[in-house]
Amino acid sequence: MSEMKIGVQLPEVERQVSWREIRDIARTAEEGGLDSLWVGDHLLYRDERGTRGPWEAWSLLAALAEVTDRVELGPLVAATGFHAPAMIAKKAATIDQISGGRLILGLGAGWNRVEYEAFGFPYDHRVSRFEEALTIIATLIREGGIDFEGDYHTLRGMELQPPARSDMKLMVGSNGPRMLRIALPLVDMWNTWHASYGNDPDRLVALMSEVDEACRDVGREPGQIGRTAAVHVQLPGGTGRRPGDPTAREESPPITGSREEIATGLAAFEATGLDHIQVVLDPIDAPSVEELARTVEHLRSR
Repeated sequence: MSEMKIGVQLPEVERQVSWREIRDIARTAEEGGLDSLWVGDHLLYRDERGTRGPWEAWSLLAALAEVTDRVELGPLVAATGFHAPAMIAKKAATIDQISGGRLILGLGAGWNRVEYEAFGFPYDHRVSRFEEALTIIATLIREGGIDFEGDYHTLRGMELQPPARSDMKLMVGSNGPRMLRIALPLVDMWNTWHASYGNDPDRLVALMSEVDEACRDVGREPGQIGRTAAVHVQLPGGTGRRPGDPTAREESPPITGSREEIATGLAAFEATGLDHIQVVLDPIDAPSVEELARTVEHLRSR
């Protein structure tokens, strides 16, 4: 079994955060030996805590591509409803070029109605819209051009120029049976959020068994789809990271404890057969990322 990659999700709306701090956290992660950086693709949250919004994800990814040299980068995950699908392919190809081929293109249908309505994006038929968008994006990445006529999108003579790297990894972030049927024929990787399996390795194994079955249903071998998952980790000083998911705190108890205990917790996820995890870290700042990097180094030296 190959070594599980370990990355970190960058700050979103836990507090107001500047680009300078995001840059410093990213560089700390890379210098510490972490494998990847991930940016949530959200625009606006509104709940009992008020209204909050992060910086725009694609712009951040482009900047991160320039200020880092080694780590993989990706949206966790990009909402296909926020942009025309051909523009998503164009953005991805550009960021992948800036990064030297380090982009993992994570895609999903989106879920947060508040931001759709605030920005004027259609919220209806999100899965059907995703199906068309994914077909367009995957075809443009893999083949470079497409003519397409659907219920929501029409493209005539669309060519992606300059072309994308045709082997760019595509990842779907969803557990829904219909979403999996749509995406698994086209993607290379699957992702789930920690609240979807309670941050519990045993529940994750059961969920991955469902993905295995979904792969077989669409004619893919389970081993053809890389497995990734967000994992919630809380270090001393953490007070509960709730970026936008209202269930994350109550239903996803984080991995906590000493460096050894956290390393043991991460090892339990590696034992599930995951290929890559995105650590959702509390608190999320440069000192905490530095400690995570030391913990990962400890894990890999055991």
